[in-house]
Amino acid sequence: MTTTERPEIISETFGDPANPPLLLIMGAMASMLWWPEAFCRKLAGADLFVIRYDNRDTGRSTKYKPGEPPYTFDDMADDAMRVLDDHGIGKANVVGMSMGGMIAQLVALKHPSRVASLTVISSSPVGTDTSHLPQTSDAYIEHSAEGAKVDWSDRGQVIDFTVRDARAIASIAHPFDEARMRAFVEQDHDRSGGFLSATNHFMLKGGDAWKGRLHEIAAPLLVIHGTADPIFPVEHGEALAEAVTGAKILRFGGGGHELHPDDWEVIVAGIVAQAHVA
Repeated sequence: MTTTERPEIISETFGDPANPPLLLIMGAMASMLWWPEAFCRKLAGADLFVIRYDNRDTGRSTKYKPGEPPYTFDDMADDAMRVLDDHGIGKANVVGMSMGGMIAQLVALKHPSRVASLTVISSSPVGTDTSHLPQTSDAYIEHSAEGAKVDWSDRGQVIDFTVRDARAIASIAHPFDEARMRAFVEQDHDRSGGFLSATNHFMLKGGDAWKGRLHEIAAPLLVIHGTADPIFPVEHGEALAEAVTGAKILRFGGGGHELHPDDWEVIVAGIVAQAHVA
């Protein structure tokens, strides 16, 4: 495992650089740690060279003044390519989760020559009207509204809210391990120096140039989606798969908007198969 620093984006690798590269893009407010190290090592153990990184405003990457993000979704897609550049990689298998799945779709549209395969987890189709699809659950919307009352500079409040958030998006098929999640959130919070700047992700714009163009994605696409996702119900994943010729979808029963360890086997198998087919 090596760690590479640069002025903007911090990345970390697992496995043999001679193996096919796999770039992991995480979602809103989430540092690279939300791709758990043990999860990354499972992928690396399947003969892949795994790269995870901190998006802007998360982890140890560049942070900006809260409420004024000077970048767009398109910039975040370009960030992913700069991570590949840092590691001397021309073309990679790209995996994105949630907002990271949207960024991954933009990567495949903007930089098609650099995407060997695309896997999108727990996300929604970009540049597409999804108003006819089932929306975020009322329970999650009610929970999310409480975020406005959080003092994001108060460590205790932030950690408590983030743990509640993790519970709110969790699988209905597996038990929620609050102690494990609290320890993880504390680690992520302290490594990041707080989550205040990460709230910028909810103010991002961009991607407008790609409206109605999902059919242009040329990379082989695998959609992975839990059937009990409260943020993006599984119909969002199905709509993405339907929009891209030849796309496949892998549903995992009772799965929420998370990478629960009990679901790793099926998720890792899907990612590995997709990468080795490319």
